[in-house]
Amino acid sequence: MTVNVGTIDRLIRLVIGAALLVAPFTTGLPLFESTAATVVAVIVGIVLLATSAMRFCPLYRIFGLRTCQA
Repeated sequence: MTVNVGTIDRLIRLVIGAALLVAPFTTGLPLFESTAATVVAVIVGIVLLATSAMRFCPLYRIFGLRTCQA
């Protein structure tokens, strides 16, 4: 598994992932009244945090993208 996620991309994924994990439980947005929306937000948040931690994105590999220099 080669690194294909750069530093800026990694930080963006970290921030958005954390926000998606916290938002359904702390905000009073009507969007998150639906169980499906909450589950999707949590799953996407976990995936973003995981790809940020591993510095590897499977979709980037499929499409041949890299946001890192090395």
